[in-house]
Amino acid sequence: MHFTSEQRLDDGVVERAFTLGEIPGTLWTPGSAPAPLVLMAHNNGLPMADPRLVARARYTVARGYAVATIDAAGCGDRPRSAADEQARADLRRAMRAGEPVDEIFESLIGPMVANAVPEWQTTLDALLELPQVGGPVGYSGGWTALGIRLAVVEPRIAAAGFFAGGYVPRAQRDEARQVTIPLLFLLQWDDAGNPRQRALDLFDAFGSKEKTLHANPGGHTGTPWFELEDGCRFLDRHLK
Repeated sequence: MHFTSEQRLDDGVVERAFTLGEIPGTLWTPGSAPAPLVLMAHNNGLPMADPRLVARARYTVARGYAVATIDAAGCGDRPRSAADEQARADLRRAMRAGEPVDEIFESLIGPMVANAVPEWQTTLDALLELPQVGGPVGYSGGWTALGIRLAVVEPRIAAAGFFAGGYVPRAQRDEARQVTIPLLFLLQWDDAGNPRQRALDLFDAFGSKEKTLHANPGGHTGTPWFELEDGCRFLDRHLK
């Protein structure tokens, strides 16, 4: 892991950009003492510098956590294949036209999850060697499919917060029953891009004995700010 920049922000948070091979990432830490680690994932081509992601990261760090994110393959400034770009265009067109999108979605998101999981595990290996980072580890992010897969294959993740979840590939829907860690599942009731019933069915499928569903009215980006505070309380219960 090679750190390419470091700055101390006004609230005392240290923000460091890093590269790990071809993987670019950002690590925020609250100080020099080891802190529990939260992995914040994103997809749909969003960059790790997206303001909503950065705001969530800094809020979580202020609660005493180290937070890390990476741009997985196909996200941010990383190269995208011609096939992925075509699938994205086909998906947008089909959604605007009200046409079925399941097969297009499978062809796009399925490979992205398969490629992202080993990169996140490699990043986790490197992060846990740093003196500012300790365990246990939590997952928080809008990339529910990735979170499901990581929760199944990565025993170091002790709790997870998922956002939305209406469109999740079949492979991860089947794996949901194998997820047994504590979960907090956020659902925007009027999110046109994440069908409500599918999200509810996914929540029902999770094998966790402790799982909580928070549903709020509004569209995809309308999650109330207080859910971030509730999410940190959830992390406090399981990571501290």
